[in-house]
Amino acid sequence: MSAYPGSLLWAQDLRKVYGPTPALDGASFSVRAGEVVAVMGPSGSGKSTLLHCLAGIISPDSGSIGYGGQDLATMSDARRSALRRSEFGFVFQFGQLVPELTCTENVALPLRLAGVGRKEAQRAALEWMARLEVAEVGDKRPGEVSGGQGQRVAVARALVTSPRVIFADEPTGALDSLNGERVMQLLTDASRETDAAVVLVTHEARVAAYSDREIVVRDGKVRDMAGTV
Repeated sequence: MSAYPGSLLWAQDLRKVYGPTPALDGASFSVRAGEVVAVMGPSGSGKSTLLHCLAGIISPDSGSIGYGGQDLATMSDARRSALRRSEFGFVFQFGQLVPELTCTENVALPLRLAGVGRKEAQRAALEWMARLEVAEVGDKRPGEVSGGQGQRVAVARALVTSPRVIFADEPTGALDSLNGERVMQLLTDASRETDAAVVLVTHEARVAAYSDREIVVRDGKVRDMAGTV
């Protein structure tokens, strides 16, 4: 049973320790479908650890993570990997596109890994690239496009599988303010159109301003600015 009724993804009392230092110390969190939540905090506060736990990349030492009626904290590695391929999307600070592939091939890659045929995957990739305003760079490789274009390609890749949750870790950190704001506008517009939740890690107030709600992680604990967690 969800600790947060109506939430798509939630966590309760997460603890994660690296050596003598707790990265998370009783952190709780929730996000609803279609909601954008900004996770803020100083460097080393535990915000990236929280995101990685929520995404099933790492397991907490204790606590629960609810998604789809299951607990990610106790789920098998294979099941968590399957979720990351099919129901979770990821956008990182530097895009992490595959340099040997064209931009279209990069966007289509998650579908191809899921067994979708090449033509169908390419069609879906081109549709999302058009929506993210980068259709014109489809035949180029990541090293041949600007930082802003590359990050829009990364957002298209995150959205191409129609994920229910998008995890964005400093998605504008390598961009100038103009490109950063355009990437955030496109990302948040797309999430609301598809009803996907977004968990956005950032240290920039101008980026957090695109969210519906802000939480602050400090010393491994979470404070919801709305007072609901």
